[in-house]
Parts: sequence; C-alpha cells; structure tokens
Amino acid sequence: MALVNPYLQVEGLTKRIGERVLFENVSFGIAEGQHVGLIAKNGTGKSTLLNILDGRDGYDDGRIVYRNGLKVGYLEQSPSYPSDFTVIEACFSHGNEVTNLIREYEKCMAAPGNPGLDTILDRMEREKAWDYETRAKQILSQLKIVAYDQKVSTLSGGQLKRVALANVLITEPDLLILDEPTNHLDLEMIEWLEGYLKRSKLSLLMVTHDRYFLDRVCSVILELDDHTLYAYKGNYSYYLQKRQERIDASNAEVARANNLYRKELDWMRRMPCARGHKARYREETFYELEKVAKRKVAEQQVALEVKSSYIGSKIFEADYISKSYGPDKVILKDFFYNFSRYEKMGVVGNNGTGKSTFIKILLGLVKPDSGRVVVGETVRFGYYSQEGLAFDEQMKVIDVVRGIAEYIDLGGGRHLSAMQFLQHFMFSPKDQQNYVYKLSGGERRRLYLCTVLMRNPNFLVLDEPTNDLDIVTLQVLEEYLRSFKGCVIVVSHDRYFMDKVVDHLLVFQGQGDVRDFPGNYTQYREWKEEKLQAERDMQKASPRQEQKAPAAPRHRSDEDGKKRKLTFKEKREMETLEKEIEALEAEKKEIEAALCGGFLSVEELTEKSKRLPLLNEELDEKSMRWLELSETGE
Repeated sequence: MALVNPYLQVEGLTKRIGERVLFENVSFGIAEGQHVGLIAKNGTGKSTLLNILDGRDGYDDGRIVYRNGLKVGYLEQSPSYPSDFTVIEACFSHGNEVTNLIREYEKCMAAPGNPGLDTILDRMEREKAWDYETRAKQILSQLKIVAYDQKVSTLSGGQLKRVALANVLITEPDLLILDEPTNHLDLEMIEWLEGYLKRSKLSLLMVTHDRYFLDRVCSVILELDDHTLYAYKGNYSYYLQKRQERIDASNAEVARANNLYRKELDWMRRMPCARGHKARYREETFYELEKVAKRKVAEQQVALEVKSSYIGSKIFEADYISKSYGPDKVILKDFFYNFSRYEKMGVVGNNGTGKSTFIKILLGLVKPDSGRVVVGETVRFGYYSQEGLAFDEQMKVIDVVRGIAEYIDLGGGRHLSAMQFLQHFMFSPKDQQNYVYKLSGGERRRLYLCTVLMRNPNFLVLDEPTNDLDIVTLQVLEEYLRSFKGCVIVVSHDRYFMDKVVDHLLVFQGQGDVRDFPGNYTQYREWKEEKLQAERDMQKASPRQEQKAPAAPRHRSDEDGKKRKLTFKEKREMETLEKEIEALEAEKKEIEAALCGGFLSVEELTEKSKRLPLLNEELDEKSMRWLELSETGE
C-alpha cells in the first residue's frame, strides 16, 4: 500500500513460531489520519503482529519504519497492573514521554541543587505536563471511572479495560494501536469510544470483532488470510463485498486450473522416454499450473444445522424473583417471566447491573432472596460462560470433543463426526491434533463453544459469547442460532450479533429495573433516540412547562412552572463564589506567566509548580458549585 505521508511502513514482515508460519512477506502502511481495521481468524497472528509493531515481540524478516518523533499508544487485549496500584497510579504506570518527564522532574527536585531544572521546566511546559493528572481524571470520568484511589485489584474486567484505555488516550498519541478495545466494555462505553474515535483525527490501527465498530470507524480494512495480507480501501461493508468478489475470482481460477491441469498431466505422462524432447517452457508452465490447481479453494460460508433435543411446551418460569446484595445493589425485584418455545432473548445493560447474576439465578447456580424458578422436564441447558475455559492442557483438540461425543445428530438419519464438527468451527484436521496448551485465547473460546454445542442442548444460555471470537466464527454461530430449534438467551455487548440473533431484549437499567423491549438492539436504540428527541422537542415547545418530578432536586419546579428562588444564604454563597473564582483565575494567570518568564528562583519555581494543580482543582470545584446554584433558581 503506497502512501504519500506514512506514519508507519511495514515491508516484507515474516513471523514463524517453530515450524508454524503466522504470516509471510506482509507489507502495509498507515498514513496520517487513517483508520485501519485488521481482520483475521483466531490463531493467525493478529495480536502477535500488534505486539511486534509495539516492540514487544521479535520477527524473523522484514522492516518496520515509524516516522521520526511519532507518539504511539498501544492498548493490550488483556491489560494488567500491580494489584496494589490505585486507578490514578495505573494511569501513570506505563512509561511514556510525559510520565517519564514527570518522574525526571521529581528526581531533579529531590537532588541537591536541582541539576538541570531549567531545561526540565521548559520541557514540562512544552509537553503540558503540569495538568497531566487533571487530563487523566477528565478522561477517566468520561469513561465512568470516578474512584481514582480505588485499588486496581478490586476492579471488574470492564473497569480495568477502561482504565487501560484512559492510560493510552491521556498521552495523546499520533498513532493508536488497539487490540480488541470493545472486549469487556458495556454498550454505553462502546458507543462512547466509537464516537470518540470517529471524531478523532489521530491515526488508528485496531483489531476488533465488533462489526458495527469496524463499519463506522475504519476507512481501510486489512485481512490476514493464509499467511497473506489483503487491503480494502473502504469500511467493513465494502470489505465484505470485495472479499466475496476476491473469493469467487480465486475459486474460479482454481477450477480453471484444475481442468487444464488434468489435460497437461495426461500430456506429461505420455511417452516418458521422449520427455527430454518436450518443450521446456511447457514443462515449466505445467509446474506453475500445478501450484494453482493444488491451492486450497477459498472458504464458502458454512452452515451448521444441528438437531437439538426435543423441548416440551413447558420451558421455565421465573416466578417473582428478587435478588440484591445489600440495599445499594438491587439485581431483581419481583421479576416474573414465562419463557415460550423457540424464544430468542437478548440481555443488555451497563456493567454491574446484574446480567450475569440473572443468568446464574435462572440456571440454579445462584439462589434468589425470594421467588422461585420452575424448569420444564424436557429442558436441557447448554451454558457458555465467561469463566468456562477449563481444559486439560495436555489433551489434543479432537480428544476434548470426542470426550463428549463421537458423533452429533443432524436429524433425518444424518450425523457429523467430532472431526467434521470441529471443521465447521475452523479447526482443520491438522489443528485438531494440536495440544490445548498451544491454542490462542480465541481458539480456546472456539473449542469451548464446540463442547457446549456438542451436547445437543435445547436451551442455550450464552454469556458474552463474542469475546475473543473471530468474525468468521461469529458468522457461523449466528447462522446456527438463527436456525436453532430451541430457546436462546444471549448476554452480549456485540450489537451486530444481537441484531442478527435475538427477537426481543431484556434491558437492565440498574437497581432491579428490568424492561422488556420487543425488538433487536438497533430498534431499541432508535426507539430510545426518538423518545429523547420527543422530550427535547416538548421542552423547546413549552419552555415554561418543566417536568414535575425531574432527576435532580435543583431543577424541581413550583406550581407556576418557574424555578424556585434562591434562599438568602444561597445568594450570599453565590456572590462569595464569584469573587473567589475571579481571584483564583487572576492567581492562575499570574503563576502561569511567572513559570514562563524564566526569572524565578528555584524555591519560587518549586512553590508555584506545587500550587498550580491545587489551584486548578479548587477553581473547578468552586465553578461547579456556582453553576449548580445558577441553575437552581433566579
């Protein structure tokens, strides 16, 4: 991919692990402002490629060239921090130009005579290092992380991913590399990140299975397939169209080569004694033709139709279930639901609203505080959980599946062997002989999914099935679920997957508030937007008629529709705040001018450097209180 203004250029990159070739002679580039998505099957080296670009892994051959002075930010698929770190310490932990500069400044201040302080202060000013912590807190608050002193060991997977994301965004990189950024994020955060990256002008390279995310954010798609990299200049929808054209053309070329190969093979076999007299160019052409004819036919979309076991008319009933963890965390409150045959339900909601707990209550893994679950006699659950990856590391892939069943019933007297079933989920005969410990994270997830489906369940409960699965596997799973003759409950943050699979949604809004929405996720979002727009239009049309019971007490209206008047005490507080804010802003300007002036002594520099962040914090606090009072009344 020839670029006019490249930030990154990769040429002839090759990586092998033992005898296994991950990719060979791969070349691509990323230009300024370009948003690039990388797609590949699990186990083909996506994460390895990103680690190589970040300098964490080596490579066998090729060249990687970054533009001089380029700032690169990298979000790992599974970030980790020391368990005793707080959230704000984690944001400073991964070394970058600014955090290293802050440490250099602290070291200088601790040394006798403060050697090189003038130079460091100048660099601190250029890099905007004085307000680094403030920027960190701003981004964390946008990502709904407000407990800055909370230990990272107490964070959920989604919270930890958000802290790592903030860690990367704070540095304001020129090129951002993201490995599965939507994993463990709830829908609200995924949509926030999607909007942020769409508006951003920074260059981007990311691996993700979220197809809406790819479609809306990326302008170039790179596909790593059979050790080769293909580039498509368009979004995900364009990629799907052009990829199919490439597959069709490749299959047609192989079919033509096979026809011609049979004729040429017959010619080569005739008159072996006279082979020395045959035209050499025709022999060379034959061997080239043989390579094409023996090339594997590019995959077609596979459909997996597996017969589920019989399910009766009585499925199960959630009979006025309540569950809470103390007064501050209510999961369910008198929840009643009667499941019907062949129902496909999606469960959505922000992290921490109790989706996984709800699933475990239905399966009998967690006891409700009150109420009961009545399960039909014919129901056979298949449960795919986030914590279900427990395999014997020394077993082969094929033996894991054969340990469950040698054959799977397709109905109508048809059967699939364990080996054939695994091939539907992209485990080639060679891959099936691999030991479990050699599998990538995505391949383990794929194997786990196979073990769930091999048991012929008639009620599938899938808790975050899309995490770590590649797009090809997701397409197979979507087709399987759409034709599945049984009940399905899916908890997922993958909007595209939900749209393809579910008939309706249970929306967890927190504190036991669970709503049933008759439609898929996109329809739910459209309804929600229309509702919000209608409320905004109503407020514009009747500016003097405010809601009777709004969310915050300071907006409460009286009978004539006007804001309540400020009390005498509040008016005095507001006047005092105005004077204090004015004085603080003047002090801030004075300190900033002094720091840039270059005339301060070391003691004065130290004093003012310490005062500035405290001043910003105090100014923010008083400004927020003034806004609060100004919105309360007249």
